[in-house]
Amino acid sequence: MSIDQVSPSRLRADGATYDGGAFPRVDGPPTAMPGPRRRQVALTGAIVVAPLLGLAAAIWLAWGHAITWTDLLLTLTLYLLTAFGVTVGFHRLLTHRSFTARRPLRLALAVLGSMSFQGNVIDWVAVHRRHHAFTDRPGDPHSPYRYGTGLRGQLRGLAHAHLGWMFGNDPTPAARYAPDLLAEPAMVRIGRAFPALCVLSLALPAALGWAITGTWYGAASAFLWAGLIRIALLQHITWSVNSLCHLFGDRPHRTRRHDRSTDLWPLALPSLGESWHNGHHSDPGCARHGRNPGQIDLSADLIRLFERLGWATNVHWPTSRPRTGAATTGR
Repeated sequence: MSIDQVSPSRLRADGATYDGGAFPRVDGPPTAMPGPRRRQVALTGAIVVAPLLGLAAAIWLAWGHAITWTDLLLTLTLYLLTAFGVTVGFHRLLTHRSFTARRPLRLALAVLGSMSFQGNVIDWVAVHRRHHAFTDRPGDPHSPYRYGTGLRGQLRGLAHAHLGWMFGNDPTPAARYAPDLLAEPAMVRIGRAFPALCVLSLALPAALGWAITGTWYGAASAFLWAGLIRIALLQHITWSVNSLCHLFGDRPHRTRRHDRSTDLWPLALPSLGESWHNGHHSDPGCARHGRNPGQIDLSADLIRLFERLGWATNVHWPTSRPRTGAATTGR
């Protein structure tokens, strides 16, 4: 059995009888959150709140002033580098193994993804594999259907899928979902270096801003725009795939029972192709998520470039036109 096809019954006894409504409550009364988990939640809160404070500061500082070309170019460049680290590195390479990368590229993508402030590489992969194993069923760490399909449940579920799940007491065991990465010493070192890589992700734009402009104002402005705001934007684009791309959009491809993943075209460009989420869930190991003609998937285009350069091999491309039609909803 593959990592992406773990049976729901192995996590929750009621998985086989789930009817598509609110997730059954089988955990019993809430338990106290252990000390290490409380510290992890506090760190997560800081990672989430700090970029938003940066956005507020940037709005105040930039009131009446246009963003400079230096800030704009640094923001776009660092956004693409760290976003591709997540979409191509964390997601398509390390989670789903849709291609094989040469070791320098594999490690570089893991480092860049770690600079996105979305958690260490091993935990990120473990959570996403668990999401695929239990998509929109009991066991899915961030399904927007956790509280049912009614309006109130959907609003509560949307908040849970976007942000709330990170603050709960439901950790994903990396030993179960990412044993391959735990067995790779270099990946373990990158995972442990996550705090330092977050510092680098903020220090780098500030240093570049100072080097280019020669002023402390240029350094501070680059820190805000290419640092905090870039991180906040990338975070919420990624989290929108968890939340919005299971509630809104089209479902042209067949997926497993209860899987309500969608294709949401407005997010295709900023997500670098990740918002073709229904296409992805129809074939998780495929390197291209935009399965239909005309669907922009910059992450797949980058993988194609790596393949032509000889840096990527064994790429799983679509071999035939995907099956289309009404996707299974589980209702």
